[in-house]
Amino acid sequence: MTFFDRLDAPKQGRLLSSIASMNLPAIPALARDYVTSKPAAQSAGQLAPPPYYPADHTSRAGRGQWDRAHFRDMGIELIAAGQIAAFTVAGGQGSRLGFEGPKGCYPAGAVSNIPLFACLADWIIAAQRAFCPPGVRIPWYIMTSPLNDSETRAFFKHHSNFGLDRHDVMFFPQGVLPSFDIATGKILLSDLHEPAVNPDGHGGSIRALMVSGAIADMKRRGIRHISYTQIDNPLVRVIDPTFLGLHAFAPDSSAQMSSKMVAKAHADEKVGVLARLDGPTGKIGVIEYSDMPRELTDALTAEGGLVFNAGNAAVHALSVEFVEQLNAGVGGAGGAGGSTGNAMALPYHRAEKRVPCVDLATGARIEPAANNAVKLETFVFDALPLCVSSIVMESLRVDEFAPIKNATGPDSPQTCREIQTARAAAWLERAGVRVPRKDSGEPDCVLELPPTTAMDSQELVAKRPMLNVAPGAKIVV
Repeated sequence: MTFFDRLDAPKQGRLLSSIASMNLPAIPALARDYVTSKPAAQSAGQLAPPPYYPADHTSRAGRGQWDRAHFRDMGIELIAAGQIAAFTVAGGQGSRLGFEGPKGCYPAGAVSNIPLFACLADWIIAAQRAFCPPGVRIPWYIMTSPLNDSETRAFFKHHSNFGLDRHDVMFFPQGVLPSFDIATGKILLSDLHEPAVNPDGHGGSIRALMVSGAIADMKRRGIRHISYTQIDNPLVRVIDPTFLGLHAFAPDSSAQMSSKMVAKAHADEKVGVLARLDGPTGKIGVIEYSDMPRELTDALTAEGGLVFNAGNAAVHALSVEFVEQLNAGVGGAGGAGGSTGNAMALPYHRAEKRVPCVDLATGARIEPAANNAVKLETFVFDALPLCVSSIVMESLRVDEFAPIKNATGPDSPQTCREIQTARAAAWLERAGVRVPRKDSGEPDCVLELPPTTAMDSQELVAKRPMLNVAPGAKIVV
């Protein structure tokens, strides 16, 4: 080790500990297969649109009509029995939004500016009030990253866990993978005593759930199914009884892993696509938008809609048993503590990035002007084809999909506020409230309707809200 003798004893210990946490025998194969040579794009075979349960359960779209009320009741039974846990992937930072700190701390309420964490916490609180008898609670497991774990914990403590019992909120960091020199395949150093590492992707959640003790805690509580969401969407239904009922009880579901879809906004929307991977009878999987053949991206139905219209909403349901099965098949570069774990040999995805590092000749800090590194990560949706069978349920974008990914443009704080307002306006109008609108038809106000007020439009209609919305008003309903 080039600089080992320059380090004091504590830093030597940290370097040795970092090295010990890696599965070193697997590193040469990773470098060979993913760094010094680019893996060929994996062929998904003959792609076909997936069957799906349409948002309008009376529609002939997708797989046709289905009994929404029945599966909602079945999901409520699971929740009331204490068999459902919420799980949120929240390892990212808000740097792309010009925000310093964990992304979950970013202000997302259209009017209140409450943080993303609070938006999701309100869904859990609302679901507990609506569906759980006394003594039954919905635990919330939150996967952080080594970069934001301590700050996230402190944020929750400062906000008194957003109204949730502290015993029902569990944090654990995801694993990391080494960052490789793009030319040589060697592991980069971020400092003389620290290898350069990067989070192992949301696919790392499969292993992190196990090694953190989260799965053991779920089994102790009697949890059978996990509601998986990501942190960037304040409208996500963290606990959706209809989706959970379909996942667990639909006749074509193995109850291992299920997915939600939203209809793509347009052909070029940067969202993964749910599809059958090997023709009309193949397994369900997700194809990255960048990997979709152009002719399939643009393909239209006889009615003029997109053939491959099933946008991945990044919402899944997984059984605890399935997560255990995946971990029992650990392969690839599995390592202690999840540092290079790869449950069930989920495929790695390669990205070329600029990574500040140490010059191995001089020890000087390098701030690269061009991509100098390869980062590897795994994606949770790559577990879908490992299911015996998997189902897809459609959600309406305006009701459930307003992610904050970019500072401006699509999927930005501005579009998120607009969608929150559009949803609240539509629900209020169904409940008989007059909402002022501009000549364009857009609401002439800013509205925020938290799930603790109503989780769906039917609940709001039943409450018969008496509300006066003036033009230009900003209201939390």
